[in-house]
Amino acid sequence: MEKYFIKSITVFCFLIFIVSCDRPICKNTNPIFDKFSPDRKEYKDELVKKLEKIDKTKLTYWMESYQEIGKSQFIYVNIQGDGLCAKIVLTIESSKKGIEGILKNKGDGYIGAELENLKFEIKKDSTSTEFVFKEISGIVD
Repeated sequence: MEKYFIKSITVFCFLIFIVSCDRPICKNTNPIFDKFSPDRKEYKDELVKKLEKIDKTKLTYWMESYQEIGKSQFIYVNIQGDGLCAKIVLTIESSKKGIEGILKNKGDGYIGAELENLKFEIKKDSTSTEFVFKEISGIVD
């Protein structure tokens, strides 16, 4: 009986740990986000429009993945809140403030972590739209 109780408590604690390390569920309702991938200009332009209309203080950001293409570095982040449920591809340029560990480990160990107070710049012209990472204040895993 005691063995069963200890196993049950262990499994319960493990499940709590797994659930607590992930972002809240959100559901995308934007057909443009369904039609295009987050690295396409159409997707990025729609995301810019949505970001202009919402309260950015209500947004949360969750690490999804890290990618290198040539010498360029990118982090893919789930962005949600105030009716928005999308992904944002952040280009890493000169600033690495707060994400040094993510870059050093190429994202390993950070998937699903919340990126606190994410700041980025939007660079947009007629041929491209880019979100450039500026800084985060912390990482909650």
